[in-house]
Amino acid sequence: MANRILVAVFSASGVTKRVGQEIARICGGDFYEIRPKEPYTDADLNWMDRRSRSTLEMKDPSARPELQGALPDLDSYDTLIVGFPIWWGVAPRIVETFLEGCELSGKTILPFCTSGGSGVGRSDTELHKNVRGSVRWGKGVQINRPDEKEIRAWLKQAL
Repeated sequence: MANRILVAVFSASGVTKRVGQEIARICGGDFYEIRPKEPYTDADLNWMDRRSRSTLEMKDPSARPELQGALPDLDSYDTLIVGFPIWWGVAPRIVETFLEGCELSGKTILPFCTSGGSGVGRSDTELHKNVRGSVRWGKGVQINRPDEKEIRAWLKQAL
């Protein structure tokens, strides 16, 4: 059986979405966008405002923003590539909502992030706490633009 891949991304500005769509194209995987039930506004994303929605979510480790729509059925997938922008050094809380809602036992999970200022940091290992069951984790990588050569090199090493 061939390795079936789902590329699931949360993207606040569109950057992570573009990278994720390119990853899905290159690996022949399906694409799923993690969307909040209540879309983020520019004011919500203002990380300089201590009262903005994103700041309040990230200050609260138990925050779990609701998702829009149903979670994907992962039964037919072997690998989940999950992408997200770096917020406060880790993945946004909505990615935790997504991972906690999915049955991932027996899957391989490959995280990637986009970031304007910091690298992967502890974001990939922090996500381990949100997954129940036995999974194989690939090392997280930062990919800031849909660069085919960079993506192919990562996929060759990771898959």
